[in-house]
Amino acid sequence: MMKIKVALAGNPNTGKTTIFNNLTGARQFVGNWPGVTVEKKVGFFKCNEYEVEVVDLPGIYSLSASTIDEKIARDFILNESPDLVVCVVDASNLERNLYLVVQLLEMGTNVMMDLNMVDIAESRGLKINTGKLSKCLGIPVVKTVGHKNLGTDVLKKTMISAIQKITACVGCHASYPHRHVETHTAVEYNPVVEKVIGSLSGELKRNNVDGNARWLAVKLLEEDQYVMQELKAHVPNLEELVISHVTKLEKNLSVDVATLIANARYDYIKQILDKCVEKVSDRRFPESLTDKIDAVVINRVFGLPIFLLVTFLTFKFVFAVGDPLVSFIDWGFGALGELVTRVLSSVGASPALISFLTDGVIGGVGAVLVFLPNIMLLFFAISFLEDTGYMARGAFVMDRIMRVFGLHGKSFIPMMLGFGCNVPAIMATRTLESRKDRILTILVNPLMSCSARLPIYVLFASVFFPRRTGTVVFSLYILGIVLAILMARVFKTLFFKEESPPLIMELPPYRLPQLKTILLQTWTRSKAFLIKAGTIIFAATVVVWLLSTFPLGVEYGSRESFIGVIGRSVAPILKPAGFGFWQAGVALLFGLIAKEVVVSTLGTLLGGEESLPLVLSEYFNPVSAYAFMVMSLVYIPCIATIATIKRETSWKWTLLAIGYSLVLGWILAVVVYKLGGLIFNI
Repeated sequence: MMKIKVALAGNPNTGKTTIFNNLTGARQFVGNWPGVTVEKKVGFFKCNEYEVEVVDLPGIYSLSASTIDEKIARDFILNESPDLVVCVVDASNLERNLYLVVQLLEMGTNVMMDLNMVDIAESRGLKINTGKLSKCLGIPVVKTVGHKNLGTDVLKKTMISAIQKITACVGCHASYPHRHVETHTAVEYNPVVEKVIGSLSGELKRNNVDGNARWLAVKLLEEDQYVMQELKAHVPNLEELVISHVTKLEKNLSVDVATLIANARYDYIKQILDKCVEKVSDRRFPESLTDKIDAVVINRVFGLPIFLLVTFLTFKFVFAVGDPLVSFIDWGFGALGELVTRVLSSVGASPALISFLTDGVIGGVGAVLVFLPNIMLLFFAISFLEDTGYMARGAFVMDRIMRVFGLHGKSFIPMMLGFGCNVPAIMATRTLESRKDRILTILVNPLMSCSARLPIYVLFASVFFPRRTGTVVFSLYILGIVLAILMARVFKTLFFKEESPPLIMELPPYRLPQLKTILLQTWTRSKAFLIKAGTIIFAATVVVWLLSTFPLGVEYGSRESFIGVIGRSVAPILKPAGFGFWQAGVALLFGLIAKEVVVSTLGTLLGGEESLPLVLSEYFNPVSAYAFMVMSLVYIPCIATIATIKRETSWKWTLLAIGYSLVLGWILAVVVYKLGGLIFNI
């Protein structure tokens, strides 16, 4: 079976992820792009005698490489030489989407177009002649409706056909040097500009520069710094030559060269649209459902209350559905612990082995895994909101508030991703154009309650606030958002004075969520939690058990054990917050490995013969329990998050993130405990 590689490109909000899921189904995996921490999705499908590897490139608007996502996409197309690039296009917004298609054609890429969302285009009275569009662009064009999985089979067959066609032209697809193809689209620039492009192309060829000389010349005139850095080592005085050309052009034409090139592309696109797209009639089509919903959902008055209500209902759903499943799994682990104890005792196993398996493995890892239903339901809810198109509205609604406190509206999307995991959320800040906005968002992102903190919240809220579990957890998520916004204001005042640019973002149309897509995203995210439970959390549990067991001769998990000594050194610091016993100090300390380890450590140290929820009431009261949850929310992020902050910024900002979160967490926990004690007379 012949193996081929296809790249999936497109603007954000074109349904590209849905198309990727339709093509690959469950045969996909998620990793990181080489050298960076940006998520990479790869999937597979088989068609005829081909096994097709599909690489889902980050959503981009152009190939300018001004953001990390654009650089990743462009580098992959140039350096990995995919057999085909499928550009997913929003059929209802062709003018903007075709800009990327034109750039891919100028690059000399073997490209085809997936005209997605044709149902939305037709509902707006647009009739697109795909035959003419294909002829004008010189590439295959296929219609799809991704959220209904319509056109997927035709898309697959056309992909294979497009690859076979180019293979026949060059003889062997395996050696087809896509990046070397010299193509010329119908985009014609100003004659003066064309003359300079020809001159630069000739200079590049004379110096044996590898690549599409015309495309590289255009990128040089656009003052693309990545292209300049790559080429100036091969061409003597290239930078001076380009500056000279650009200066003369701008003087003669009285316009910025990059703007002139962009305008020429849009003129070409408009010529194509005039030939290939027509309005079905001149009558005014009724207001779309998206417009009707947005009139309320992003309304200046109702937008924020609706957003808070949606968030609140999300957590009510998570706990109303998840708590019965949690109780069942908790019972199952308890029964498993008793069974293991009986079986091992009957065969004469050593008390140390029994303790390791029951107190360490089952009591530790099991204390975390019981909350898997809540975590999966939270991921399901987030995926549902993303798939409907509401998540982008959250950023739009929050922009007015966040701008007052120094954050950009787009910062809210990485912050919302922090509800899943702070690590990819911090990576997502790379889509922010301003360095100030990136650093501010990174510094406050760990204050967002990631799924790793959810087991702590669920455990304590279910024990001390059984009738208000969802409300208590909701309050912690809101507290994290409020703290993040307030700290952003502090950091902006201290370190950054310039203003953020205005929020300009595209709001995708509302769509009926696709269950297959939601379940796939839920499983992918939940699988990462399970892997962590089987590796990091298990390893931490073993370490906690060993430190609780040694030195030999001391009672398991006692003050005299190694872990007791560590805990006693931390406990006095935590006493003003209401949890000044050493087990709490150890749990928070090991929580630096992963926040779930807080629960597994408490399960290992306090579980014993009784279930952890019953034992907790001996150490905490409702006020100190809430203070402990606040501390778990705010104090030092986990090691993985710290490493990501360092990679994305510097040691200066990393140490600031560690220091301020530790101090802020302790202060807030003490305030909650002291005020709560006064109010409730505890």
